[in-house]
Amino acid sequence: MFHFDRGLKLTKADLAIDIRRRQPRAFVSHAHSDHIARHQLTLCTPETAKLYCLRLGRRETVELPYYQPLEWGGLRLTTFPAGHCLGSAMLLAEDDDLSLLYTGDFKLTESATVPRADPPRADILVIESTYGDPQYRHMPRDEAVGRLVSLVREILHRDATPVIQAYALGKSQEVTRLLTRHGIGVLQHTEIHQISRVYEQCGVELGPYELFRGQGKTGYAVIVPPGRRQRGAFDRLNRVETIAVTGWATDPTAKYRLGVDHAIPLSDHADFDDLCRTIERVAPRETYCTHGPETFVDWLRKGGVNAFRLGAASPSQLF
Repeated sequence: MFHFDRGLKLTKADLAIDIRRRQPRAFVSHAHSDHIARHQLTLCTPETAKLYCLRLGRRETVELPYYQPLEWGGLRLTTFPAGHCLGSAMLLAEDDDLSLLYTGDFKLTESATVPRADPPRADILVIESTYGDPQYRHMPRDEAVGRLVSLVREILHRDATPVIQAYALGKSQEVTRLLTRHGIGVLQHTEIHQISRVYEQCGVELGPYELFRGQGKTGYAVIVPPGRRQRGAFDRLNRVETIAVTGWATDPTAKYRLGVDHAIPLSDHADFDDLCRTIERVAPRETYCTHGPETFVDWLRKGGVNAFRLGAASPSQLF
């Protein structure tokens, strides 16, 4: 049903899946830069189509709204929410009596801005496994949100400016909504602000946020993409305290590696336990792991899961 050619492809439909080099036909699970390319024709959700074109310019797309099957290249294709960022989708491909679910990046837990993941059952599962290591069991979401809000308030109380580093697509909008719900205003970097406008066009309310123009405002936090600490960028701000918002912060040394003052373990990926729960829920005959540690495959096999690293030889890749 599928094969691996420097990336996942559905063989019968000749459809590339999240491949980062230009393809004649490709499915894009979401609009993060490590999942997109300037394909000739792209299948994706309507929300991802807007973000995809924002990032790469006008492209030809076929829209796949959640839960609405499309007959394509001899397969039935259906998207399901992935809970990762606006428009993020899992793809279910069905061919007669065989089905394959590709998760893309996903999160089972609640989100402030997008529907949570809803993985269906499938015979074959291709699962994104970024946190496929037992040390990455994230703290409860409510606790992480509480830490973030409390920390931002403490920094503001110290007459300093909280500068939050978060991915421009997805994490920044979630952090914006979490803070504005608690009465904290937000100033957004230009790249983040452009994406937030798309969220609002798609009906996602983020609360009161404004474009960051290099100058702070009383009671406001500033959100920037990771690594945006250009010389002079924050010269007109009060004393700055930086916060990274990432699942990697489950490791207590993360703030030193990331070069920030604080790190909050709020993730938009499934942690180790949720990866295992997803496999149980999908109940596949075969499981293929991608974007994660190879040791996750070993761990699954020890637990009786018929698991492989994506790209390794297996019976399904011969169809």
